[in-house]
Amino acid sequence: MSQLEPPTGAPRRVLLTGALAAAGGALVAGRASAEPEAAHVPEDLARLLRRVDPGRIEATVRRLVSFGTRHTLSAQDDPARGIGAARDWLLAELRGYGGRLQVTAQSYVQPPGPRIPSPTTITNVVATLPGTVTPNRTYVVSGHYDSRVTDVMNATADAPGADDDASGVAVAVELARVLAAHEPAATIVLTAVAGEEQGLYGSRYQAARYKAAGVDVQGMFTNDIVGSSTAEDGTRDARTVRLFVEGVPTAETPAQGDVRRAVGGENDSPTRQLARHVLAATRGARGAAEVRPVWRRDRYLRGGDHIGYLEQGFPALRFTEPAEDFAHQHQDVRVENGKRYGDLPEFCDFDYIARVARANLAAVWSLANAPGTLTGVKILTANLSNDTELVWNRGPEPGIGGYEVVWRETSAPDWTHVIPVGNVTGARVAMSKDNVFFGVRAVDRRGLRGPVAFPVPQS
Repeated sequence: MSQLEPPTGAPRRVLLTGALAAAGGALVAGRASAEPEAAHVPEDLARLLRRVDPGRIEATVRRLVSFGTRHTLSAQDDPARGIGAARDWLLAELRGYGGRLQVTAQSYVQPPGPRIPSPTTITNVVATLPGTVTPNRTYVVSGHYDSRVTDVMNATADAPGADDDASGVAVAVELARVLAAHEPAATIVLTAVAGEEQGLYGSRYQAARYKAAGVDVQGMFTNDIVGSSTAEDGTRDARTVRLFVEGVPTAETPAQGDVRRAVGGENDSPTRQLARHVLAATRGARGAAEVRPVWRRDRYLRGGDHIGYLEQGFPALRFTEPAEDFAHQHQDVRVENGKRYGDLPEFCDFDYIARVARANLAAVWSLANAPGTLTGVKILTANLSNDTELVWNRGPEPGIGGYEVVWRETSAPDWTHVIPVGNVTGARVAMSKDNVFFGVRAVDRRGLRGPVAFPVPQS
């Protein structure tokens, strides 16, 4: 989906409701037009993309590796080695960027549990860039700064964790540096979490805290293993990043499952809509990695920090390099049969990490400055009809210029057509809801479009 004004296409009858209905409710001709393939990149975003520096990213990765191990159970009070030293460096580095960043240490004591033998303090490092228009609407970009070796309980051996996941932390840190002085409309959080390798503890705590505080997290990206462009077989892809995207929501209730099974929508969860927006926002972003969506929550036998957010009902995605080399993950540092094992900086591609950082930047900046995802989007089903009537709540942003109904064939992977309907809160479209899928999104006066909201039936 593009940020460009859609081109004129074939006319399609649309009856506007809500604000225009009060003014007469005339039957008007809307435009059903194909979605453009390319997106316009605003100049403010283009400037930000140019500031992403592979050299700074490399310096962040190497500094994190220099602490020897960052295992969650390693020393927290040693100034040179262990997770405590890494924590303190991250806090100082982020605070040094100044600007509007609010940098905090989010700490709690994790009780004993799987991979946590005794009560352990876990600290997430959080840099918040407050929104100026809708500050409660929040987007999170994350990496995890803890590391491990072959034995997940070995807290003393060298565990450099360059790719997994100093690379993801470097993405979040670089975005914090680039954005520190800027004023997005919605809040952006750049965070380095801990406890991932022991069971996603830090991110689960963070997501639960946002939920309890009523924070409207409309999107979360974890960057986990985004450091290498070279696969296990030696092939190289320096331009692609995978984006793992769940379909059926992790937090779906039985009632929501009944509705989905009745009317469809397995490919239309809030997370899938977020991913479609990411694809549009990164398309045309100079120097950004090309995003390859993978329609599953994560890889086989693996998991990441987005899962804790999905468990709270927040839309969340995972960025991961195109093909992994497992000799350089979760491995003791060693040479065996002439092959070097271990997650070392020498196996990272820092220009590639910069491409991933630009993809994250394009996505989060677009989301934070466009209107948010609409609420109360419903498809009215009280009467049998070959028309489709949609209603929605007006978006809270003061700069909204109107709304668009989008649609596609049920077998299509992405939205294919758009119908501008004006600054209203409902529309009747001369198409059958039985045959296609519909969605609704807000458009601001600059032409920036928010993510699509998929309607639920209301009888």
